[in-house]
Amino acid sequence: MRIRRVLFSLLVSGVFSALLLHVPAARARQGDSPAAAAVEAQQAPLPVDQVVAQLVQRNREREEALRKFEGMRVYSVQYTGFFGAHSAEMTVDVHYVSPDNKQFTIVSQSGSKFIVDHVLKGLLDGEKEAANAENKKRTALNADNYDFSLAGMDSSDGTPQYILEVKPKKDSKFVYRGKIWVDGKDFAVTRIQAEPAKSPSFWVKKSEVNHRYEKVAGFWLPQENKTESWIRLGGKAVLSIEYQDYKITDPAPAQSVSTSPKPTVPSL
Repeated sequence: MRIRRVLFSLLVSGVFSALLLHVPAARARQGDSPAAAAVEAQQAPLPVDQVVAQLVQRNREREEALRKFEGMRVYSVQYTGFFGAHSAEMTVDVHYVSPDNKQFTIVSQSGSKFIVDHVLKGLLDGEKEAANAENKKRTALNADNYDFSLAGMDSSDGTPQYILEVKPKKDSKFVYRGKIWVDGKDFAVTRIQAEPAKSPSFWVKKSEVNHRYEKVAGFWLPQENKTESWIRLGGKAVLSIEYQDYKITDPAPAQSVSTSPKPTVPSL
């Protein structure tokens, strides 16, 4: 039994240690005026390099617009497999202050104490670490770190969206390959469907990340995240995060953005 506990500890620590970092932290992505959006809608579809240029430019120009926000998150982990069934849940208050200060307050926790202490709390520490300037530079969604190609268009939500295939230029467990959905008016990522470019752990055969954003008071912020991992010894681990009760406490006016797309992607 002791050996099984040790193996389970190694397993869950390895499986979830980097999963949250596979999804880039959402930065401020504020929409333009209706008139500007209408101009851009008439220009669509744009070449891929111009879509990426607009995405990078908007994210960079509007990053300072989101000065402070508050919210709540519900983290849950479920594991079933060789080591039985284990689960845990944790509710957290989040306070963000630009550019990279995040304060987490645990409101409640339940289930496996080991998963809470070594997985869920570890995710909070990892998110703080990922927010520093050097890590953001290495994982930023731009032409320095990724190759992009057009996979299609999607208007199922009523707004044209570019579906881009993304492939990292250098594999690591902190970047991903897959598809992103980019809003054709705001040039903001609204959805990610991907897998880590490199497995976060020897124990993981395959992981899939599904991440969605929602527009709150003009800003695109995380709405939900679900990461499913299939384990070498058999079984499956699922990490879910629900983002709730956003309050934008100190917005700043976004900088004006030209309605003419740039021909190349600027470097960060």
